[in-house]
Amino acid sequence: MSLPCRASLLPLAAFALLAGCGRETRDFSGKMMESPHRGAKFAGNAWRISNGARLYVWMNCAGCHSHGGGGMGPPLRDAKWRYGSSMDNVAFTILNGRPNGMPAFRDRITEDQAYELAAYVRSLSARTREDALGGRQDEPANVEPPPLDERKQPRAVTPDEDAAQKKVGTQ
Repeated sequence: MSLPCRASLLPLAAFALLAGCGRETRDFSGKMMESPHRGAKFAGNAWRISNGARLYVWMNCAGCHSHGGGGMGPPLRDAKWRYGSSMDNVAFTILNGRPNGMPAFRDRITEDQAYELAAYVRSLSARTREDALGGRQDEPANVEPPPLDERKQPRAVTPDEDAAQKKVGTQ
């Protein structure tokens, strides 16, 4: 290959390398938790979402929430989020619990782990970038996966509205 041909390929190779750099960031220095916007740093990070999936199993979240479809606890795959759907709201709920059933996990997991769990929980309801989601699950799925092309905007629902919708659905 001639020198002019190689020189013309150099900018193309540099562009290709730089284009692949924006997928996710990992903070190995430990400064992520000092930021006031730490939720955004967990939301699109495939490694953190994967750790959250592992914690979801280890902390027996499926015991109440099933595998996102709900059970004794509310479903995590729909667009109704009683206490807000932001990373900070979900992590706050995990750490501090909520009335009527959600236990507090503050003494059992770190804040870092709570944000990893929040990132995974949000990925169950298609609130995560598709390129940050894993290509496969770590264990066999026993439910149909949610479609990723149907992104639903979360909306706040009060407990009274939720109870009224359940009554209408059972009649």
